[in-house]
Formats: sequence, C-alpha cells, structure tokens
Amino acid sequence: MNTTRPVALVTGSTSGIGAAIARRLSKDGFAVIVHSRSSAEAGHTLAQDLPNATYVQADLAIEADRERLISEAIAIWGRLDVLVNNAGISRVIPHGDLLAAAPDVWQELHEVNVVAPFRLVAYAESALRDAAARGKAGCVINVSSHAGVRPKGASIPYAATKAALNHVTRLLALSLAPHIRVNAVAPGLVDTPMTADWAGAQQVWKEQSPMRRAASPEDIAQAVAMLVASDYLTGEILLSDGGLNLT
Repeated sequence: MNTTRPVALVTGSTSGIGAAIARRLSKDGFAVIVHSRSSAEAGHTLAQDLPNATYVQADLAIEADRERLISEAIAIWGRLDVLVNNAGISRVIPHGDLLAAAPDVWQELHEVNVVAPFRLVAYAESALRDAAARGKAGCVINVSSHAGVRPKGASIPYAATKAALNHVTRLLALSLAPHIRVNAVAPGLVDTPMTADWAGAQQVWKEQSPMRRAASPEDIAQAVAMLVASDYLTGEILLSDGGLNLT
C-alpha cells in the first residue's frame, strides 16, 4: 500500500525513548514502522495505538535481519523518508575492571551499536535519496549517548561504541549530503524503568545539571523531531543532557 505521508522507521521502539520517538513522529504526521528484536506483542500494541503504523520484528545483530527490516519497511508504504537508529545494547562493567571488558563484550556491543546502524543506512540509502527527489532530503537520526562525548557510561566498551557512532554520523553526513541529512542525539540520563533505581545518577542530575532533572523520553523525542524537521542541519551531535556537560 502507498501513502502520501512521509514514512519513518524507528528501531528499538516498543518502549522507552524509542516508543516516545515513534509517538512523536506519528503526532507530527508520519506513518511509522515500529521495530524490536523480541517484544513483538508490545510492538503490535503500539502500532495499533498509532494511526498509520505497523510493526516489524528483526534482530539487528544478524545481517540478514537488517536487510529484511529495511526491505519490509520500504515495501509497506512504498517509501522511506526517515530512519531513526534508536536500538542499542549496553553492558554494566566498572571502568576499572579491565579484564571484565572481554573481547566478546566489545564485539557484541560494536555489532549492534555501530555496525547495525551503518548497515541499515546502507540498505536504506536508495529509498532515502528518493525522499529528496520528492522535495525534502532523506533523514537519518542516530541515538547516541553523552557517554560517547564525555568519559562516562555504563562501561568503557559501551562508551566507545557511542563515540564511534558519533563519528560515523559525521562521516555519513559528509558522504550522503545534500540528498540525505545525518545527525545524532546524545542523551544523558533518561527516566525509564531501566534507570529508576540508578540512585547515584539520579542524584547527579538533580543536584548538578542546570535543568535539575534527568530527561524524559519525550524530551529526547522532541530533540529527534526537531532534527527531523530541519531542512539544513547535518553532521550534528545534539548533546541532550540538561546542561550537565557545562558543569
């Protein structure tokens, strides 16, 4: 089926930041493809809650699934205008415990957090260029982390993958311009069920960040929507940490 609406694929979008992005882009008039690796029931439920939305399941650690995700996403409405690479994984390892950051951890995080977003862009490139032919440049938004900008994060391998994703963002922005814009949002602490018991981090954001709180998923979705709406910005890493980086 075809649609005159622009179409956005949001990976990892059945909960948290990804779900907020999917809801915000739907509100902004996009047809949305919801995605997850395993939470299919939640994905179908969210897609049913949104107008002009559908769900596709895929494991982004598997190359064949990456290709299938993009091909199915394009086939649904015959176009793809926006790709939001939100899906990612993390491992909590103290930065000083070097031996615990074993090679398999590095490889697992790198495959999902760096290789997968790059490969999804590669598979989506032609469709995103077609978006430009309709009058508005195709758009890629990578969801990174403040851990890729500052020496922070759940583990050194995780932080390193987000730093790599930031640089991939800039390289792709240069390579794909002007027909495809590529930017990233780099959140700090975000209030989700996963971070609810992170007492130390919660205290830091309440006491030290200028905004005196962690971000909500909707805050990050708003930042993504702003970059999607722009016709000019590309190659930017939008640090979204409530100003903590200033302290």
